[in-house]
Amino acid sequence: MRIRPSKNLFNKERDVIFLGIDVGSTTVKTVVLNEKYEILSKSYERHLAKPKELVLDKILQIQKTYAGEQFSVAIAGSAGMGIAKNCKIPFVQEVFATSLGVKRMFPKTDVVIELGGEDAKILFLTGGLEERMNGSCAGGTGAFIDQMTNLLHLDITELDRLSFAANKIYPIASRCGVFAKSDIQPLLNQGVRKEDICASIYAAVVEQTISGLAQGREVKGNILFLGGPLFFLKGLQVRFKEVLKLTDETATFPDIAPYFVAYGSALYAKDTGETLNLDETIALLKKEPDRTALEAEPPLFKDRAEFDEFTARHARASVPKVDIHTYSGDAYLGVDCGSTTIKVVLMGANYELLYKFYSSNKGDPVDILLPRLKELYDLCEGRIKIKGSGVTGYGEDLIKTAFRFDYGIVETIAHYSAARHFNPKVDFIIDIGGQDIKCFSIKDGNIDSIVLNEACSSGCGSFLQTFSNSLGYDIKDFASLALFATHPAKLGSRCTVFMNSSVKQAQKDGATIEDISAGLAISVIKNAIYKVIRVRNADDLGQNIVVQGGTFLNNAVLRAFEKELGKDVIRLDISELMGAYGAALFAKNNANEHTDMISRAELENFTHRSEFSVCKLCTNKCPLTISYFGDTKFVSGNKCERGAGKEIRHDITNLFEFKNELLRKYRKPPKQDAPRVGIPFVLNMFEMIPFWSAFFENLGMSVVLSQKPRKETLFLASQSIPSDTVCYPAKSVHGHIYDLLNKSVDFIFYPCMSYSLDENISENCYNCPVVAYYPELIRANVGALEEKKFLYPHVDLNMQDSFCKTMQAELADAGYKFHSDAVKNAVLQGLKELQNYKNTVLIKGEETLKEIQSSGASAVVLAGRPYHIDKTINHGIDRYLNSLGFIVLSEDALPLSRVQTKSLNQWTYHARLYSAARFVCKYPRMQLVQLVSFGCGIDAITGDEVRDILRQNGKIYTQLKIDEVTNLGAVKIRLRSLKATMIERERQGAQQEARKDAR
Repeated sequence: MRIRPSKNLFNKERDVIFLGIDVGSTTVKTVVLNEKYEILSKSYERHLAKPKELVLDKILQIQKTYAGEQFSVAIAGSAGMGIAKNCKIPFVQEVFATSLGVKRMFPKTDVVIELGGEDAKILFLTGGLEERMNGSCAGGTGAFIDQMTNLLHLDITELDRLSFAANKIYPIASRCGVFAKSDIQPLLNQGVRKEDICASIYAAVVEQTISGLAQGREVKGNILFLGGPLFFLKGLQVRFKEVLKLTDETATFPDIAPYFVAYGSALYAKDTGETLNLDETIALLKKEPDRTALEAEPPLFKDRAEFDEFTARHARASVPKVDIHTYSGDAYLGVDCGSTTIKVVLMGANYELLYKFYSSNKGDPVDILLPRLKELYDLCEGRIKIKGSGVTGYGEDLIKTAFRFDYGIVETIAHYSAARHFNPKVDFIIDIGGQDIKCFSIKDGNIDSIVLNEACSSGCGSFLQTFSNSLGYDIKDFASLALFATHPAKLGSRCTVFMNSSVKQAQKDGATIEDISAGLAISVIKNAIYKVIRVRNADDLGQNIVVQGGTFLNNAVLRAFEKELGKDVIRLDISELMGAYGAALFAKNNANEHTDMISRAELENFTHRSEFSVCKLCTNKCPLTISYFGDTKFVSGNKCERGAGKEIRHDITNLFEFKNELLRKYRKPPKQDAPRVGIPFVLNMFEMIPFWSAFFENLGMSVVLSQKPRKETLFLASQSIPSDTVCYPAKSVHGHIYDLLNKSVDFIFYPCMSYSLDENISENCYNCPVVAYYPELIRANVGALEEKKFLYPHVDLNMQDSFCKTMQAELADAGYKFHSDAVKNAVLQGLKELQNYKNTVLIKGEETLKEIQSSGASAVVLAGRPYHIDKTINHGIDRYLNSLGFIVLSEDALPLSRVQTKSLNQWTYHARLYSAARFVCKYPRMQLVQLVSFGCGIDAITGDEVRDILRQNGKIYTQLKIDEVTNLGAVKIRLRSLKATMIERERQGAQQEARKDAR
């Protein structure tokens, strides 16, 4: 295609300039056409959240280049509608603009895949025009890649270059930036090569685009790739071609890809033929916006005097400090290796601060800490003896192993210890870090509850960091702008990426950059209070509140927090170092005469290298990172002890393992010449398979259960998932169906069941709607089932006569005719087998309860739904609890008939949960941990109810949300915190008893 920048290539008396403008979430693109459809010029530039100003600048440039000519203009894009409306420019929907361009340039295209800054689209052209676009999240878009680039401390070109040198792809969630960080940060802490992480980020984007947007339609034929990321990032192109198995002939990455919507807009302008007076358009763009439409929050400070009083009050909360160059005596070292930063504190014998360090960990905490330790030893000069060392945070195990720290401390305990040291009456702590929010309620000197953010990072420090960077500001400068904003913008509390849309709207309504900065600070706080902590009123948090974390060094965020609560809080002048200070406190309180920490001489010869492997000891095939520090080896990435070369503890009872072992007996070799019925081992089938197995065997059939599908099968299956927000257990069904399609079965059986078996513990016995009717969705979306018999009858086992008639008719239609008596007998045998299975679980539960009472062991009821025992879904949480010394029970292993359920409830599994929560309250060393599938609507009800039951009885409520994310960093923090809190409560209880005896 010819690019003709000259303006003298057409007849000025006849020709019109056709200008297309695409105002996207992060960029402005322009294309200028002449009457012959030739591209005269094009541009692509980031607007840094100032789209109107950049559009004005581009129009001025184009008007100057083509002075005196007539113009026909059209505008498109996510940020273009408001500009088009205010400036009276024709607006064209971007999908329509894209289709115009495709018809003109690439008429043989079957599917268009476009990635923009916030938007991702798939446009199906063959087999019926249909568009799929991301809705609630901007994961897998250009802005997502930008976030990951910032996390890795690379520029985009370097990330792209490194991706070509990858040796291994790691699983990374791309649905949301916070999930991706949860996967990437441990990889960085473990020393995984950045080359592999870069390629893995691209692989995650591809998976999110295909599985999240295809939604049941197969991506095949001639594929046209559009948008800036798919043009500029060559490694991303390679990954798409590999995954979709495309050739150079079927994959097109045109040079015009970044400008394509603008090109289509120019075509639209040509089709309309309407000319504009650019002078009038320019005048409208220059016009100051009407600020009366701006939705604003009250100012953070009414005047300078109020600000001065605020800063003076917080300045009084300071830690005593002593010059390390003059200090002599004992000292204690604390390190907090967090998700994005590393903090170091050296504390004196009287708790004074001798040394502090705070830095981004730059994805390599070992190399960041190494020179700091050398510096510390040099500063000690023989005058100071480091008698103990402690480390906390995400990189705890890595740092502890690398430098032989004395103690590893769970984050919650480190932060609580520091807060309690400075305020013994503290009853609530909130710590806002880079990507985490941690909140602790303190009751009677113990941690009463722990809340962590799980679904979104929009209330964290990285949210503000990312946004300030996108606007071209350093975070400190950006934060200072907020303090005296007169009209802080009301922005809500949305995803980091989608917040761009709110900012653009606020700017259109007249918000200044100061208003935006203040609005974002308020947004962070509203998210923390109302989405993470979910308080009803400020008094729920307590009267002595300590705030921690680097985010609270931002005075705008701190002020927003105090204003929202209507009360003063305490922020220490080492707010960002509280985790490290708490680790140093722990080291001091537990110090021995001799520390094992690495010496100064050993630091000189310190070496660090990593290698990568795959654990082959089970079907999980965990990707392992093996870090070598001299002769010391540290293994990470493993979901169980065996991956690290340790023996799994089989001496601790685990009902999840017990139930899985019981269910293995239903995987039998098929009988020769018997009809083979394939059953997906998913969702409610984890509880119902004893029934269905016995039912079909008594009819002379062989049952073939699905297995965990291979990676290739999973990708194929992902294209049949019609919703990216359905729960992970439901998504896994598709892979199991494809696994059965690859097996030699005569038909696949997967019934719809509105009701579970009535256990007489609730008003009704409904199944979750997803569980009940997912077979209908499978039938509609898995095209391969057209060639296989798929039986999905609606049945209710509570109505046996109706059930028998339905099954007899269904099997007859499939070619298998049975007498009604044979079907009735098969049902009776199936129910008998199901009851035997349940009784076996209950007997094991009773034995375990006796064991707990006699031994005084600690136990956790890991409560959820039947399918949560699936190892692929629970990610080995039950084994991790065993490694902490907990006996693991399931709610169906408890004699729940002894507990009266009081909640009004329509669901069998809910009733089990509530009864299990009440049952747990009878055992002093037993806690309940609730497993919830992320996105499960009906479990939003159970969470509040179970929490209230437990807290009213002095128990700790812990909820773990399950998703595709396999990294268990946040899960481990919670479970270790649970154990530490139980130990602390027992210690304090023993002290109280001792004092009573003494009296």
